[in-house]
Amino acid sequence: MLTIHAGTNDEAVAVEGDRVVAVADVDALRAAYPRARVREWPGELRAGAGWEEALPEAPSPRERVHALLVRGVTAVAPGPLGDDPGLAPAAARVGLPVGSPVPPTAGARADFAVFAADGSCLATVLAGRLVHRRK
Repeated sequence: MLTIHAGTNDEAVAVEGDRVVAVADVDALRAAYPRARVREWPGELRAGAGWEEALPEAPSPRERVHALLVRGVTAVAPGPLGDDPGLAPAAARVGLPVGSPVPPTAGARADFAVFAADGSCLATVLAGRLVHRRK
């Protein structure tokens, strides 16, 4: 199912499966994809953050990776995943790629985040899947 994610910054992303189909303002995407589901987020939609240092401490590798998702991280450098043998599998399980964040562009993998005015992360999307949403 095609989903349009729209932020308050007038940028919207149309996503199908794990790929970005189009990036435009929300009205243009609604017109182009009238049957799409629309998620309107109360924050700025943009490329997520990258992470290059040791992952935050937590009781398990899964929780350490989740601590990145709540910060809007959409890519992690390879070095920090070597700290614990459970980190790379935990990152792979949620689809957190190794490398640098890529801005949402047509044809690219659908990795992005939504940030509130105070800089906190409202939502993180990896490969088209909502992996974090602040309640």
